[in-house]
Order: sequence, then structure tokens, then C-alpha cells
Amino acid sequence: MTSFNTTRRSTTAALAALGLGAALTVFAPFAAAQSVADIKKKGEITIGMLVDFPPYGTTNAKNEPDGYDADVAKLLAKEWGVKANIVPVTGPNRIPFLLTNKVDLLVASLAVTPERAKQVSFSTPYAAATIVLYGKTSANIKSAADLKGQRIGVARASTQDVAVTKAAPEGTEIRRFDDDASAMQALMSGQVDAIGCSLTVAAQIAKRVPANTFENKFNLVQQAMGIAMRPGQDELTKAVNDFVAKNTANGELNKLYQKWLGADLPKLN
Repeated sequence: MTSFNTTRRSTTAALAALGLGAALTVFAPFAAAQSVADIKKKGEITIGMLVDFPPYGTTNAKNEPDGYDADVAKLLAKEWGVKANIVPVTGPNRIPFLLTNKVDLLVASLAVTPERAKQVSFSTPYAAATIVLYGKTSANIKSAADLKGQRIGVARASTQDVAVTKAAPEGTEIRRFDDDASAMQALMSGQVDAIGCSLTVAAQIAKRVPANTFENKFNLVQQAMGIAMRPGQDELTKAVNDFVAKNTANGELNKLYQKWLGADLPKLN
């Protein structure tokens, strides 16, 4: 098991990489690596989840977390025989919530990237999202080169933020918002010409505006998403990987994906 001091040093480094070193003075110190046995003894698992990224994360009529991620979180808790305590997080704060011990793990539509893999321990993928550049039908945008001079909105610290920032040429005006809902509103109100978003977010926008107002301009990236744990939690990571493998093989994750996205779970590496 990773020692407290070693784990705390790795967490401090991860927070520093996020520009959040000061967070350690605000939140409780990082605890020693947590196991499934610890969670079962506690009788509940606290899971961070986005609630502004439908259909992966949303809220129901009772204002309770819902969506694909919520169902996956509940399935995990059920298999381990504990209560699921789902905590809403945002794109920018989800990794800090994990690293400062506010949640046990994240089922929060977190795309697996090399940069994030330096900060958290990822499970094998349990979902995927296609990220597109979605904008005004009248806007002459056919490729990344056409973004110069355009106002492009993204949810801050999201996969689409990373993808747009990487693709956009000099002269692109990238406007960052707190979440997807704010970026959506900016597009619909004319504050930006296009946004980077998932296909599911684009579909939500299309339902709210007249036909042919917006369109998919081009694909930015398809990202596999993983369940995230703190660094050094090898036993917990293995248990989560076993959960993903089992429920991929038996079709349970595919059933949930069909329920929320109307498509089969993509084959993920």
C-alpha cells in the first residue's frame, strides 16, 4: 500500500500541475490509498458526477443526478453492496474534488488524456464521446483553418477546450465558460459563432432552435472516458477495471448506453 507521505507528495505535485497547490490548505489533507474494503466498511461510495452534460450527466424531475453516468455509478455501488452517494461536480473542479478527498472516485464523463493520466488513475474506458465543432449554418467553417477570426466557445477545462485550443490557428477568439450549459447559451444568444461540444450537446441545442440554425462543422475528436481514482490506488483501480470488464462482457453497460444515447456502446481500447 502507498504510504501516506508518498501519496501526499504525489497529490501535491498533481495539484500543482493543475495550478491548485493552495487547495491543500483549504481542503482536508489527502488520505492514504483507499480500498474496496474501506468503502464496504463505510457502507457507501461517494462518486463525483457532472450534471450538466446530458445524456451522460443530468438531473431528473426531483433534481436528482441522472443519466448514463448516474446509472453506471449506481450499478457499481450495487455490485459492491453499498449506497451510492452522488456528488455533483463541474468540469473545472472534478479532478480537484477527487484529489482533495471530497469524493472516492469520479464517474464524470472524464476523457482519458495523457495530461490527465499524470494527475489521476484511470480505469479502462466505460464510455466515449464524439466532440464536434458546432456552429451557425451561415458561418463559413469547414476545417480548423477556418476558425481564424471566429468566436469559439468551450466549457473551461473540458475535452473540447483542449481539442479546440490544439486545433485553432492564431487569431481564433476562444471564449471559455464555466460549463456546457453556459457555452450552449452563448451560442444560442449569438455571443459566439460556434462551440466545441459533444454530439449529444449539439442534439440538445438543435431541439431548442429553428431547423437549420446550427450544424456540425467538423469532428474534433472521439474521446474514450474512464472512471478516475486518486494516484496510487492500485487495488481500487483493479476492482473498477473488473467492474467495467464484467459489465461490458455481460451487456449491462451496453443496455445503459442504449437507454441514454440510443446507440450501442462503442468498442473501446
